[in-house]
Amino acid sequence: MWQFKPGDVVVRKSYGGDIFFKIKELRDVSGQKEAVLTGMDVRLVVDAPVSDLEKKDASSILMYRHQCIQNQTNSLKAVFARREMERKNRSLYRSDEELDVDYFEVPGKVLHLDGDEEYLEKCLSTYKQLGVPAFGFAVSEKEQPNRVVDLVKEYSPDILVLTGHDAYKKGTRDFSNLDNYKHSSYFIEAVRRVRQIIPGRDDLVIFAGACQSHYEGILCAGANFASSPQRVLIQAYDPVFIVERLAYTSINESVSVKDIIETTITGIDGVGGIETRGRYRLGYPKSPY
Repeated sequence: MWQFKPGDVVVRKSYGGDIFFKIKELRDVSGQKEAVLTGMDVRLVVDAPVSDLEKKDASSILMYRHQCIQNQTNSLKAVFARREMERKNRSLYRSDEELDVDYFEVPGKVLHLDGDEEYLEKCLSTYKQLGVPAFGFAVSEKEQPNRVVDLVKEYSPDILVLTGHDAYKKGTRDFSNLDNYKHSSYFIEAVRRVRQIIPGRDDLVIFAGACQSHYEGILCAGANFASSPQRVLIQAYDPVFIVERLAYTSINESVSVKDIIETTITGIDGVGGIETRGRYRLGYPKSPY
């Protein structure tokens, strides 16, 4: 009899219980009971012996989720404060005639493919809160290279996000070897296929990767932003906050890589990228309908 079941929230005793995971799958490997775990707030997938797992009770899970929500809320507040400051700054440089003009906003449109359906729903909800138009599809990391081109052709996004779960294999010393990563090769191949049809990095902005992903390989394939420079864990919402900054930065401006990374929860160790033009436009006139 299994002591655990898929969906249970657990921690790994050997790691001091630092990260809460959900059990995705239970299996028997060479006579040893093993679990496939996905992070509750980080984009990490790991294998662990069942003997190393400890199930968490409802109160502990509630406290953990509360802290995750608090981190997200703080980031949302910072986004809205920044936007308000940017609007005020723009008004300072407009003439009286321009201030009377009724412009409308056209933020960048997002297509998000995520290997984790639960994370995808959370990201789509956050896009909505942030006023970022977004379409999302739950597509496994392995299937993303096969699905992404058709979806890009159908939805014509300004920004493409390819996420899910990833990790390097336990005991890895050669971090340049793609074979040592669970899903990085799929992110790289998906980016490569998209760049075959849309090569310009300002024509389609791409964020790709998850926890501990092969950062250099993803960027070399053609992504504008990727994880993870220091092979650390990244928060589930980090891609969303990078995308928001891109979606609300004018096409006439380049996004400061340093500034955009500071909007994330993880920071510079977890995500990075290259200088990229924003995807935000002003329209005129605004329709009364």
